Amino acid sequence: MFEKITHKKSSLDFNRRRSHFEIGSLRPVAILLGEIALVVALAFGVVEAFDIRLNVPGESMEPTLSSGDVVLMDRLIIKLLHPGPNDVVVFLPPSNLSAQYSIKRIIATPGDTVQVKNGKIYVDGEVFHDKAVTESIVDAGLAANEITLEDNEYFVIGDNRNNSEDSRYETIGNIHREDIVGRAWFMVGKDRIGLVH
Repeated sequence: MFEKITHKKSSLDFNRRRSHFEIGSLRPVAILLGEIALVVALAFGVVEAFDIRLNVPGESMEPTLSSGDVVLMDRLIIKLLHPGPNDVVVFLPPSNLSAQYSIKRIIATPGDTVQVKNGKIYVDGEVFHDKAVTESIVDAGLAANEITLEDNEYFVIGDNRNNSEDSRYETIGNIHREDIVGRAWFMVGKDRIGLVH
């Protein structure tokens, strides 16, 4: 009798079909990595644009902003667009050795003429239409005589007109475009919160 010889199947099968690596299987991973990169870039952009928060120093911007209010400042818009009349801007006065930010309202922009007379501000001969509720100006300072702004100059005043160190005085004077750090756009106070107008 012949014995039936059976061959055990070898664990190494060289005839076995090799598995192929498919590039399509990387697609979900690539999409996920792309989404992560987009979120990181967006977060970086938001932080870069709105990362400065500061406490309002003093009472020069009352009633719009009070001492101790927290202001959020955007730096992106101010870099892309030129600031205009009634914008509330944050700047570093060139004469300020302590590097303390100042917050004021832009009244006049490059090329404008500005003058304070009879308690009112005149820009290019017309009474300035102020967004802030202000009182009559007692001290015109340097603006008692008409001032013509040069190409890169801005005239700024605090909303608390009679208690503000601003462009009317030599300590601040006309500020330059490069002195402006950003625009105040949002505030949080002790009993109020909202956009800065």
